[in-house]
Amino acid sequence: MSDATYNLNGGFKPTIKRFADLNGPDFFPTPAWATYALIDNEQFDGEVWECACGDGAMSKVLEKAARSVASSDLYNRGFGDVGIDFLTTNRRSDNIVTNPPYNAAEGFVHNGTRLAKRKFALLLRLAFLEGANRANTIFTETPPSRVWVFSERITFYPAGAVQQGSGTTAYAWFVWDRDAPKTTELKWLKPGYKAKFAKQA
Repeated sequence: MSDATYNLNGGFKPTIKRFADLNGPDFFPTPAWATYALIDNEQFDGEVWECACGDGAMSKVLEKAARSVASSDLYNRGFGDVGIDFLTTNRRSDNIVTNPPYNAAEGFVHNGTRLAKRKFALLLRLAFLEGANRANTIFTETPPSRVWVFSERITFYPAGAVQQGSGTTAYAWFVWDRDAPKTTELKWLKPGYKAKFAKQA
């Protein structure tokens, strides 16, 4: 029996960021090792807000790097403050770190760069760098300070799914830093985070 989640609009899409949640809001918890890779290379001073926290997978790792972590989500996943829409809120924080819903990444960038007082970090497909519209808006007006490219592939699964195999899409942490020059530095995350932190939470 074929997997319907891979047949979107009649097409087979094995390289999509994460297969679509056909039964509700986009919810694919971030593997802990991907967040460890961020906090091992970026320092966060002050509060960190995980604004699309889901079941708290990323928040629990961020707590190891920050004195204060606030967590929220538009939907109730059993963790954090519920009902806060990041695309419309005016809530601010020293730092904002999240893996945004697949179809809302640009909106998260526009609001996050406004709301974060120090750093704003988004886990996005590396292909987010492409596109004429983003080149003329995001990357001209508010370019990220650093783009940390993963040397290892991240595989996203719906909560509770059996995890096996490897992803086919490249990802990176996009970091906006108010204390950095308005230029973009391209950096690579060293291999090994997946093996080192895969079983840690």
